[in-house]
Amino acid sequence: MPQKQIIKPEGSAPAVGPYNHAVRVGDMLFCSGQIPIDPADPKAAFPADVTAQTERVLKNVGLILKDQGLDYTNVIKSTVFLTDLGEFADMNAVYQKYFTADFPARSTIQVAALPLGAKVEIEIIAAY
Repeated sequence: MPQKQIIKPEGSAPAVGPYNHAVRVGDMLFCSGQIPIDPADPKAAFPADVTAQTERVLKNVGLILKDQGLDYTNVIKSTVFLTDLGEFADMNAVYQKYFTADFPARSTIQVAALPLGAKVEIEIIAAY
C-alpha cells in the first residue's frame, strides 16, 4: 500500500478539528471539506450570502491544490454540502467559474448544519 502524506499548506486557515487539510496517497489527493474561513483572518465572521461563501471556499480549495502543484483541472470528484438547496443556483454560479470544462463528478447534498455556521462546504478528490 502506498504511504500517506499529510498535507498542511502554508497560508491556509487552520483546521477546526482533528483532521488535516488533505492527504496524498500515491497519485491521489483527498481534500477535507473546506468552509469559508479567510486564511488572512481566521476568526472573522463569514460573509452572509452563499455566493461569497462559495467563492472563499473554492479559493481555500485552490490553496491546497496549488500547494501540491495542481489546479482545478486535476479535480476528479467534488462533494458540495449546502444548508439550503434553495441556494443551489447561487452556489453553482460561482462553482462554474472555477470548473469550466471537463467537469469533475459531483454530488450536492443538503445538510442540517455545517461547522461554525457555514452555509457551504466543499470537499474534493484530485489526481496528479
